[in-house]
Amino acid sequence: MDEQLWAEWHAEHERTLADPHGFLAVTSLNFLTATPQRFPDAPGEWSTGPAGPVVTLTPGESLTVDGAEVTGRHEFGVLPERGGLNATAGEAIIEVAKRGGFDIVRPRHPGNALRTEFRGTPTYEPTSKWQLTGRYVPFDTPRDITVGAAVEGLEHVYESPGVVEFEAQGTPLSLTLFNGRTPGSFFALFTDETSGVTTYAANRSLAIPAPAPDGTVTLDFNRATNLPCAYTDFATCPLPPTENKLPIAIEAGEKIPYERQAHSGA
Repeated sequence: MDEQLWAEWHAEHERTLADPHGFLAVTSLNFLTATPQRFPDAPGEWSTGPAGPVVTLTPGESLTVDGAEVTGRHEFGVLPERGGLNATAGEAIIEVAKRGGFDIVRPRHPGNALRTEFRGTPTYEPTSKWQLTGRYVPFDTPRDITVGAAVEGLEHVYESPGVVEFEAQGTPLSLTLFNGRTPGSFFALFTDETSGVTTYAANRSLAIPAPAPDGTVTLDFNRATNLPCAYTDFATCPLPPTENKLPIAIEAGEKIPYERQAHSGA
């Protein structure tokens, strides 16, 4: 177990989380409707319809979109699911996106207290015990899997290429996989017996590199991470598939954030 390598990875992971316009900077989550709405943390009146999100800016208000200043009425166009774009308003970024079939506006302000007061995330001590080898078993054809979300009433659909089978604590286990950020890689959303006790109750995520030619994959649960919903109620994070509730305690990776511990009294 290379603890220095793990420490460098986790430090970079936390730098990304605490980016000036990362999830800790989000100040609200707003679902757009056909009725124009004004939000206290973003300029303009916002609505959506068949042509996608629209903002109407009053005199003295502006946004920067794709490097150009926008005033008056601006149409963002139809957004793809899990897609979106960022408009700039001063130091803030106004995220305009589609999640679970809904158009949303999610302002991100660098001065948000959740970000400025962030002091890192507690973790288990890394150990080689939780560096496991599994076997990737692809489906005959990829399957669309519908999962819930951190926001009630929202659903996400992900394509699953297959499962990974492995053993931990003498127990045969498997995880349904989704496609990762780089070609051939995967990620798995899961809960286990630590969820809601020492780790975040709703979900954790594990990135899994592409399998070797013989189908073997590395599962390093020391790198199991929280999703943004572990820190903020303004995230629409997916929940794990039902079958990814593991019947063992995976005492590895990130624990419940300090912010949630204070909030829940845990």
